[in-house]
Parts: sequence; C-alpha cells; structure tokens
Amino acid sequence: MKTLYIECNMGAAGDMLMSALVELLPSPDDFIKKLNNLNIPNVEFKKNKSVKCGITGTHIDVLVSGVTEDEHIHEHHDRHEKNDHHQHSHAHHHTGMKEIEHIIGHINVSDRVREDALAVYRLIAEAESHAHGCEVEQIHFHEVGSMDAVADIVGTCMLVEEITPDRIIVSPVHVGSGQVKCAHGILPVPAPATAYILRDIPIYSSGLAGELCTPTGAALLRYFAAEFAPMPVMSISKIGYGMGTKDFDTANCLRVMLGEAQGEIDTVSELCCNIDDMTGEGIGFAVDRLFEAGALDVFTTPVGMKKNRPGVLLTCLCHEERKNDMVKLIFKHTSTIGIREHVSKRYVLSRTEDIAHTKYGDIRIKKSYGYGVSRAKPEYDDVEKAAKENDVSIVKAASSITNV
Repeated sequence: MKTLYIECNMGAAGDMLMSALVELLPSPDDFIKKLNNLNIPNVEFKKNKSVKCGITGTHIDVLVSGVTEDEHIHEHHDRHEKNDHHQHSHAHHHTGMKEIEHIIGHINVSDRVREDALAVYRLIAEAESHAHGCEVEQIHFHEVGSMDAVADIVGTCMLVEEITPDRIIVSPVHVGSGQVKCAHGILPVPAPATAYILRDIPIYSSGLAGELCTPTGAALLRYFAAEFAPMPVMSISKIGYGMGTKDFDTANCLRVMLGEAQGEIDTVSELCCNIDDMTGEGIGFAVDRLFEAGALDVFTTPVGMKKNRPGVLLTCLCHEERKNDMVKLIFKHTSTIGIREHVSKRYVLSRTEDIAHTKYGDIRIKKSYGYGVSRAKPEYDDVEKAAKENDVSIVKAASSITNV
C-alpha cells in the first residue's frame, strides 16, 4: 500500500509541510507555477533552497502583497510595542470563517481540494472557538486567517491530491516549549488552539524553546493522518525535507517519506497446555475468557495423550507484556497443572478499517496490506446484522457492498 510517513521531530507548520511534500513530485517547479496560477488574492509562491545543519531541503515562501509571513508578524509586533494603534488597525486585517469560505470557494481547484481545505479550516475555527469561549461564527482569525495560511492549506491539500497516498501515518509531534507572541498577547506553548487540535494525539516536548507546531500544521496533520505512530516497515522510494525559517542546534525541518508499506514484525508469546479431563463446555468457557482479556488468538487441537487417552491442546497467542495475565487465566479456568511458552517472531499485514455505506446499512470493511499483498473483507457481524434487519440473505447483504 502506497504510504506517506510524516516525521515531525521539529514540529509542523503549514509551509514546512507544503515544502516537504513538493520535493516528492517529479517536477516541483511546475507545481509552483500551478500554485501561482490559482490567483489567490495578492499571493505569490516562491520555492527556495534551504540548508539546516548541513541538510538541504526546500522552503516555499508565501508572499502576500510582496511580504512574507514572518515579515508581517515582525511588523505587527513592532507596531504593537510602539502602541501605534492607528497603523495596527489598518495593517492587521481580521478574517472570519465566512470570508475564508468565500476565498477558498472561488479558487480554481478540484472539489476534493476545496472540501479538504475547508475541513482543515473548520478544525482551526473549532479550536479557536473553544480557546476563546465563543461561537465559531464569531471567530476572527489573526495570523492563522491571513492569506499566507490559506495558501499553505490549499497548497498542502493540492499536494496530497497529486501524490495520492493510500495511507498517511504521522510520527508523535514535537510541540516545543516556553511561550509565543500572538495577536492576543503572550501564550504558553503549545498555544491553546494548537493544544486543542492535538488532543488525543501523541505529542511531546524536549525542552527546546519555541513554538514548533502551529495551529495550521496541527490541523493539517489531524485531518490527513490515518494514524499517529512510529514509522512502519516500508520500502522508501522518495524523501522530502521542508525547512523552517528559524535556526536551532537541531536541523529545523519536517521530513516526509513515500513508499510501500511492508507490513509489521512483532514478538508474541505462545502459551500451550494439554488437557484431558475437562468438558468441551468448560474448555469453550476458558477460550472466551482469554479472548476477553486481550489474547491475539486462542485455538484448540485434538491430540492423543499417554495411555492413548484423547485430549485437547490449548494454544493462546498474546503479546509478551500480557503473558502473565494469560497464564493466570489459563490456570484459573482449566485443569492444567503446567503451561509451556514459546516466544515467536510474527509477520503481520498492516490493517485498517473503512465503512461501506450500503442500502442495507453501514458495514465495516477490514483491509490488510503489506509484503506485496492487499486484500479486503467485510465484517461478518455487520453483514449478519444487515441481513437480519432487512430480511435478506447473507449473500445479498454482502453483494450490496461495492468498491471493496
């Protein structure tokens, strides 16, 4: 499965993500021309080579009326510190969600890109609404709502459409530490809106001072990521580096890797015991309890034991960290007086789950891929439920699923 892995060891910002993804294209310069032909009001894109700690990558400058985002922010801070309120009110335009929807709605992009870009902005609007305790309709964006953020989001959505990954996986996100200046004053890092967007996502801080993950970067990651996890086993075909503007002792870049996921390798404990003095019902009860406790698989095999007695070999597969729990349960629910353990390396296909919307109801689709294999299968419980509720056969309920 074509997999895009995004490595956020130095956080994520919209321009860094866009800059990294453009390096995955066969002709980045042609894509920059396409961006400039969008005619986003007063916006121009410029692709520049950038070197951080000896690593060469790309930084795409988004110029709004000929000025970059950093220059806009510095100008705003300088004026704010001088209390030049008249100049501030003219230089720093506040944009609402309706204006954002109007701007994105009139850009010459595909319906998919338009929908993705608006969905990303709604994540930001929801976060700002929560942070400031007001309705989404009352939100007026500051740095986030400026045209450079529109450009970053639309550009990134276009790149995802062009690269067409089947799955996007993102590393845990480095958010930085300390404080950050914004239009509302001095806020903690991560800023409240960023922290809200990143809820339930693995984040960390190494103590490096500064805002490493912006609301725009956080929203793009949350929207496109299927999973936040370490890099899976994959064959890498292309690598891109998107550079930040600040200099740190660590290379300030976001790295993306495109390739084919190869499945996963892990280690499991195989717990076995022979049983010859239990009923089938008792063994079945034990099997159910092991599954409920998190066993990966439990199965029984008929065996011949000493003195030609028929017996059952009970096998329980589990992750090593769960084996003590499984051992206790096997002793509790079976008559065995001894359990054998074998530690095995396990090769597994990567798995995802989608929803198929059918005329008989929603049916989950289990997909697996890796090692050159890709397959899909409907969840039997859902097919059974659909068949019962609509008084049709299992075959008919399953055949209502298309594009599996």
